[in-house]
Amino acid sequence: MYFQYKVGKLIMEEAAKSNLKRVSLELGGKSPLVIFDDFNVDEAAKIAHDAIFANMGQNCCAGSRTFVQEGIYENFVEKAANLASQKKVGDQFDIDTQVGPLVNEEQYNKVLSMIESGKAEGAKVEAGGSKVGDTGYFVYPTVFSNVTDNMKIAREEIFGPVQQIIKFKTLDEVIKRANDTKYGLAAGVLTNNLDIAMQFMDNINAGSVWINCYDAVNVQCPFGGFKQSGLGRELGEEGLKEYLEIKTVSIRKNNF
Repeated sequence: MYFQYKVGKLIMEEAAKSNLKRVSLELGGKSPLVIFDDFNVDEAAKIAHDAIFANMGQNCCAGSRTFVQEGIYENFVEKAANLASQKKVGDQFDIDTQVGPLVNEEQYNKVLSMIESGKAEGAKVEAGGSKVGDTGYFVYPTVFSNVTDNMKIAREEIFGPVQQIIKFKTLDEVIKRANDTKYGLAAGVLTNNLDIAMQFMDNINAGSVWINCYDAVNVQCPFGGFKQSGLGRELGEEGLKEYLEIKTVSIRKNNF
């Protein structure tokens, strides 16, 4: 989120001022999940739902820009709204609760302000769109349709339970739009066409790309971002390199 991004810059600045200690930073994102019309709509809605609403949307690589091809857009929106509306919001210690509170009051107020900006800029609320009661930091899972690329909710990381559903027509178009962000942490694509999947993978600017799944992270796979989503990598062999220094030794063999 914004504070993560801001603090990361301060850490890098202080490292430069002190002893030039190398830093590895992961600074969040505004990750696209692109859904083509050849993919099962029910499955796509579920994958996209989990991509944004896991941990109440408080996930650095959340699929917070849901791009849906125009042929299935209306059907997808209906299914996405139904899934969000069915989630039980409440006490995180209740076994039946599916959506708990946001982390603190500051984040709670930020998420609510972002929801209001979406309404003000013309996005349509399909589900949620408000706080839950007057106690605690609870927000209903919110789904926006009719979202355009220039809206604040489509440009800035919300870090909350808010899904933005954006319509697209073609592969080339959506790659360009998906890359139109200062972030580049993660991306996903849902399609049954291998050529489309490979073209998307090759051309998207993101540190992690998931095909027909989302947020599939494990210790063997390096994780980190492009652009202002950070630098360096965690996990995998690449993650180990962040802790190593390379020494070059040259020997003139004639002396031995």
